[in-house]
Amino acid sequence: MKTATFKEWDLDDLDVAFKLKQVWSNTTLDEWENNTQEIDDFEKRNVIQLQKTLVRGGRAWNETELENKFISPLIMVADIDDEQIGYFLERSFVGIVDDYQLSGIVDGVIATGVRNPHTPYFCFHEYKRSVENQGTPDAQVLAAMLVAREINQNSKPIYGLFIVGLIWNFVILDGHEYCISKNYSADNEQVFAIFKMLKALKQIIKTRLMVSAK
Repeated sequence: MKTATFKEWDLDDLDVAFKLKQVWSNTTLDEWENNTQEIDDFEKRNVIQLQKTLVRGGRAWNETELENKFISPLIMVADIDDEQIGYFLERSFVGIVDDYQLSGIVDGVIATGVRNPHTPYFCFHEYKRSVENQGTPDAQVLAAMLVAREINQNSKPIYGLFIVGLIWNFVILDGHEYCISKNYSADNEQVFAIFKMLKALKQIIKTRLMVSAK
């Protein structure tokens, strides 16, 4: 069996090794992007305050600063954690996908569990600048999503996200097809669309993924 880390791949290599195909439209992604989540006054104030800090210094931040000063606070405002699921950082993933053992550190994951992640439903990777990192951000998160799917052992879609500086792209892996969203920029009004998609994850996981996985 071959072994590889998430960082060793680009999308072309993943397509060939795992018979994947990128598609340019996907119903699950469309529904995620067009969710009907509402943003209350408390959430709006917090999102705006986080964005102000991002706009002031975000382009100069390193990855740790970007994660700690904007990404994680934004996800926490979305109120993901409860008694069933949680948002976890810097966790090791390993799994057998076809003829490969894939492994690596996932920057962020939403999964069942309170102390440790168990069944993962959402993975994300963040990059300050793609040229400064080994591998490519889209392929790295897609490789982690492949492992998440094997851990789940069901046919439900896996949700993902990769971030390069101020730009966010959301990803759906559904069977052997994956779809990457348009760019969302966190330094303008699109930050509210980003937040709504993060907030929608909790409802998606509880009503679609966890229920179907039983």
